[in-house]
Amino acid sequence: MKKLCISLLLALGVPSLALAWPWSTDMMNQPSIKPQEGEMAPFPARSIPVMGVPTPVSNREESRDLKNPIPVSAESLDKGRVLYKIYCAACHGLTGKADSPVASKIGAISLVDSYVQETLTEGWIFGTITFGSFVMPAYGKPTGREDLRGGNDLTVEERWHVVNYVKHGLVKDAQAATRTASATE
Repeated sequence: MKKLCISLLLALGVPSLALAWPWSTDMMNQPSIKPQEGEMAPFPARSIPVMGVPTPVSNREESRDLKNPIPVSAESLDKGRVLYKIYCAACHGLTGKADSPVASKIGAISLVDSYVQETLTEGWIFGTITFGSFVMPAYGKPTGREDLRGGNDLTVEERWHVVNYVKHGLVKDAQAATRTASATE
């Protein structure tokens, strides 16, 4: 009888012992970082604040007389070329001649024409990239547009690299592409 009582006590007591082990804690009290707890981790690279990337002007018209703070260099042209191919080539074409499949459908202009190369200032091109135009999305602070279209895709510095490429490298690359194409025919 003694053995039966001990066995009964052990059988009833074992489950309560099992609940006392570490695996019995609920998910709320597990070792993890909780919101608003401890020191805040730094934001990831290229993360954008909700209010957007600060831009030195508030609309495209104000940007006309801006001077490019990034000097034209091989490094700047290379950065601008890469960014151009990512963001601009879909509409303006790899050569800038508005020869992409969508160019005629959306009214993209040729960036190698004399109008763009000789008439438009670097500031105006920067403003167009930043605030967009009729069909072109904004690649800067979207609150600069009444319809709030656009995204915060390019930093101020990256936009100036694209301007350097459009004004100082795109025509040369387009001419080189034309020579290469005619040589292979």
